Amino acid sequence: MTPTPTLTSATPPRPTSEGGGAAPRTVTIAPFPPTPPFRLWSSRPDQLLCLALLGVITIVQGVNIAGFPSFSDDEGTYLAQAWAVQQGEGLAHYEYWYDHPPLGWIQIALLTWIPALLAPESMTVGSVRAVMLCVTLVTAALLYVLARRIALPRWAAGLAVALFGLSPLSVELHREIFLDNIAVAWILAAFVLAASPSRHLWHHFSAGICAAVAVLSKETILLALPALMFTMWRHSHRDTRKFAVTGALTSCALIGLLYPLFALLKNELLPGRDHVSLWDGVVYQLSRPGSGSIFVEGTGANRVLDSWLYYDKVLPLAGLAAALLLAACHRWSVTARAAAGPAFAVVLLAAVAAFRSSGYLPDMYIIQALPFLALCLAAVAVAARGLLHRRLPKAAATGAFALLLLASTAYTAPHWHEGTRTAMTDDPNARFRAAAAWLDPAAGNVTDPARTRVLVDDTLWLDLVHAGYRPGTGAIWFYKADLDPAVSEVLDGGWRDIDYIVATPTVRRDAPDLPTTADVLRNSEPVATFGEGEQRVEIRRTVGGGAR
Repeated sequence: MTPTPTLTSATPPRPTSEGGGAAPRTVTIAPFPPTPPFRLWSSRPDQLLCLALLGVITIVQGVNIAGFPSFSDDEGTYLAQAWAVQQGEGLAHYEYWYDHPPLGWIQIALLTWIPALLAPESMTVGSVRAVMLCVTLVTAALLYVLARRIALPRWAAGLAVALFGLSPLSVELHREIFLDNIAVAWILAAFVLAASPSRHLWHHFSAGICAAVAVLSKETILLALPALMFTMWRHSHRDTRKFAVTGALTSCALIGLLYPLFALLKNELLPGRDHVSLWDGVVYQLSRPGSGSIFVEGTGANRVLDSWLYYDKVLPLAGLAAALLLAACHRWSVTARAAAGPAFAVVLLAAVAAFRSSGYLPDMYIIQALPFLALCLAAVAVAARGLLHRRLPKAAATGAFALLLLASTAYTAPHWHEGTRTAMTDDPNARFRAAAAWLDPAAGNVTDPARTRVLVDDTLWLDLVHAGYRPGTGAIWFYKADLDPAVSEVLDGGWRDIDYIVATPTVRRDAPDLPTTADVLRNSEPVATFGEGEQRVEIRRTVGGGAR
């Protein structure tokens, strides 16, 4: 009797064609990837290299993290929502209207819970950026493990982490309190589990859970899920492949459905009178004014692309070229096969950015592609080294590859050095800190913050709350003065009920579309100005109005 086959990397035994009584013959097929399973905790050289890289990233991204880049209103919004969760005020500092799934800032609330408990005044944008450094270090470690699990050699895994963590574009975006950074950590954890050398089904189910958490942290990471499933299909055992992918999809869907279930239980799934809805939130995100084509000069999308390339051209452009090469040649090379999943992730993200001209392209969109771009560049470097060694004698191949790396470094290093120097020395946020200090009652400019109303963007909203201004009705997020009926009822006198407005670049940019904010700007005069030009921060006091 033929023995029962076991689930291993080899094909099940089968009888030979001659001699029915002959012993079964086993045909062995090389496992994928064709290297011994990698486990970080059992490899001292990998541990040392990974720790060294994390140390360098900590210095480059940590020095002057509160000073550069300039604070954005999105950072303040996510932090204010996390503060509301900590305070038990709900899912947002104003009414939660399903603009994004809340899990991202719930995680920020959890990560900052102890610091906020010990020092509430530390819950400001500059201070909480330190949490994003921790998220970046976890993401970099996961990227190293993923690189090794898809069979990249140690030096290539280190190269991928260095590209990811030290690019000026990465330094600029990873420092900011963006939900995308949290989502990327979870999706990389899903890729690491999908490429598990053990091939246990629970690894694949866990990958699905991590993917769902990533999507609930920032919904746009959904674009990477097909690449994740492709990676799982390639790395799972063929006898359990269908179970693995089905289990991952099921666990991902079940966790993801908790979001619409939450809306349903609150009777906020569909539109209705006097309440927000998940449906309206989705419609808004899909129908908000588009950024235009990324290829047309002067459009919003093109300006976003220019801002990415201003910080770094190597990682976005060379990484995209590497991804396209790997995706096109994934059957021709062992390295290309191993890195096909990350390459497809880059291609999917790039295709949506390039061809959805009617949609909105946010500045932080590229964050989701950065680890995969770095991984693709490292994989192409491995393939190039292998090609040289196949075509040239060993000494010549080694010299040619070293020369190639030297030329690449010579081109990249000056640009990266300048970007890194700027990130570690410039302080465009001094003007925000000065404005917060001016409005602090300790400065004597505002004597009764509990009775003062200030229109401000979310960059400084929490600073004012910590200084004693009433959340929501004293310190007022300027959007809500026109868009939130509850705030409009408080400001029944319009601009006359406002004492001050902090005119940041964001406030001045959006004021034409917000009547109350525009009225306050027209009927106010500057009492303090910090910075110069378009980036200045003005504190303006209303003339002929005021809440008191």
